Amino acid sequence: MITARQLPEDAIRARAREGSAAIFPDVAGYGRSLFGADVDTPPDELDRARIVPPVFVPRRLEKMFDLAREPVYGDVGLSTVLGGFTAPSPVFLCAFGSTQVAGSGLGIAASEQAGRLGMPMVIGENVVPMHGYGRMGESVEDGLLGRIRAYADAVPDGLGGVVVQQSTEDADAEVWNLVYSDPSATKLLETGRLAFELKVGQGAKPGLGGMTVLSRTAAGEIAEQYTVDEAFGRDQAMVLRSSSPGTFTGEILRQQIHLMRNNYPRARAWVKLHPGRDVGEAARVAWAAGADAVTVDGAEGGTGWAPSVFLDQVGLPLVECLRRVGKHDASLLVSGRIWEGARALKCLAMGASAVGLGRAALLAVDEDATEGLVRLVRCLELELRLLASALGKYDLADLTTDDLWFPGSSARTEQDG
Repeated sequence: MITARQLPEDAIRARAREGSAAIFPDVAGYGRSLFGADVDTPPDELDRARIVPPVFVPRRLEKMFDLAREPVYGDVGLSTVLGGFTAPSPVFLCAFGSTQVAGSGLGIAASEQAGRLGMPMVIGENVVPMHGYGRMGESVEDGLLGRIRAYADAVPDGLGGVVVQQSTEDADAEVWNLVYSDPSATKLLETGRLAFELKVGQGAKPGLGGMTVLSRTAAGEIAEQYTVDEAFGRDQAMVLRSSSPGTFTGEILRQQIHLMRNNYPRARAWVKLHPGRDVGEAARVAWAAGADAVTVDGAEGGTGWAPSVFLDQVGLPLVECLRRVGKHDASLLVSGRIWEGARALKCLAMGASAVGLGRAALLAVDEDATEGLVRLVRCLELELRLLASALGKYDLADLTTDDLWFPGSSARTEQDG
């Protein structure tokens, strides 16, 4: 059983087990228990923000005219286009990369469930150098090809898409070339559901490359490709494996995106950014160069191994990333401790096009390898509908920061009274 102390693990596992019933208090206590706000809610600024439905709801009136009846939460539309892919809701599966947890079978299970849901899925960096591609005698289950096949076999026609991330070491292994020419990816490529993501950074360790822990034997096999460090002591059986963070300027990023579009014209181009102080500028450079989507990990994001000092003190929080990037017509995809509808809706109101599930998805699949992620996403979708309907909005594109109130804000508006 995996753990994630930074998330409300019990609540996520309950959703993976029980489905939509878990978004409500225990029905067994109805009539005998009193309910209120959870005093243990993490003191994150995005979590502390309140969703504030108005008294007057002109968009509900417009919807009532369209429907010729009173609108209800089931009338809220969730389907969207994110990064060039059609999705049933503004949710995607974050990159897991070469972490041991994702390689233990959970990556395949998550891929299959994401496919059934029709949600876009990102496959993270270093999978090929660490686990192989999945052919010529390599383990298909642990390799990149196994995840692609599991997804492609389950995804409905016209929905979703697979995004393959590439780091410096992946480029050396020619990962994008392998995928672009592989028969297993042909259907996705021909239907416009394949993308490549240039990894500039990640939330768990901004400014560093990917990290994982390996046995000395395994590390010896990849020592020429990665930095191997005896960070845990020379007498320990495990060592630290680190990737290069890559070197970027505005011009280098522009040229890299141009190369992606020229070399792989049938694939979408995505760019992943870490929560750096210039994240807004970097996002605008990527979009101007032709990126179909920019993904931003807040400092709360990440599924992989990272130094504690980075997890605790490095990088902008997701809410500040959203402020610095701002509203944009292009796809802005964000992640960072997202597992339920309220945090997701706040991100959408602040300019995000979609939100990603990372650790929460792995917890859900660990709880139930067949239906856990499906149930978790269904819960999030129901909450999105309930919350948007309460705001009197039936298209998520209509959400704005007017729908949110941040404690400590001294500004009073006419709507505040």
